[in-house]
Amino acid sequence: MSTPHISANLGDFADTVLMPGDPLRAKFIAENFLDDAKCVTKVRNMFGYTGTYKGKPVSVMGSGMGVPSISIYATELYKDFGVENIIRIGSCGAVRDDIKIRDIIVGMAASTDSNVNRMRFNQCDFAAIADFSLLHKVVNTAEQLNKPVHVGNIFTADLFYTPQPEMFALMEKYGILAVEMEAAGLYGVAAEYGKKALTVLTVSDHIKTGEQTSSDERESTFKDMMELTLESLL
Repeated sequence: MSTPHISANLGDFADTVLMPGDPLRAKFIAENFLDDAKCVTKVRNMFGYTGTYKGKPVSVMGSGMGVPSISIYATELYKDFGVENIIRIGSCGAVRDDIKIRDIIVGMAASTDSNVNRMRFNQCDFAAIADFSLLHKVVNTAEQLNKPVHVGNIFTADLFYTPQPEMFALMEKYGILAVEMEAAGLYGVAAEYGKKALTVLTVSDHIKTGEQTSSDERESTFKDMMELTLESLL
C-alpha cells in the first residue's frame, strides 16, 4: 500500500520512526546503528529503513527541510502506516548564553512563526508540545547515561535566512533554547492524529556568538544524540 510520498507496505515501518532531515543521514543511521536494516521506501530519494536496535524494531526516515515537508511524511506515517511514535533527530542553532555548541536539547514544546497549527486549530493558538512519555524516557535515559541535556521550549522557523534577526533577542528573553525548522509541524500532526512525537537536537551552531561545530565534531555529537535516543526506546 503506497501513498503519494512513501512506497511501502503496511507493516514495513516499526511503531517508532526516527526522523532526521537529511535522507542520507537516515541511510547512515540505518547502516551504522541498526541491525538487519532494510530499505522500505525511496520515493524522491527520501530514504526510509526498518531494522532493529538491540533486538527492538526501529525505523528511520528522512523528513526533508521545513514544516511542510515533515508534515507530509509524518501524516502518511501516522495515518496510513500505523506508526505510533516519531522522534525528530537533528541539529539546531542556540540563542542563549547558557546553551553551548555540541549540547543536546530535548524540545518539550515548539513555538513557531508558521501558521500551520493555527490552520488546524480554527485560527486559535495551539500549544505544540511533545509527548510526555517519550520525553520522560529520553530525560531518564540521559540521567542514566550521564549525558547532560537541556529540556524546554524551542522555536520552529519557516525561514532559514530570516529577515527579522531581532527575533533572536526576543526568543532569548522568553526562554527559547534554540531554533530549528520542523518540530512545531511534527507536534501539530501528532496531535491531529492522536499519536506521539518528540524532538531531540544537537546544537551545531550558536546564533549569538557565531560559533560552529566542525564536521568531525558534528559526527561525534550526533553519535551521542543517537545513543541517547535509541537507548530510550529499550
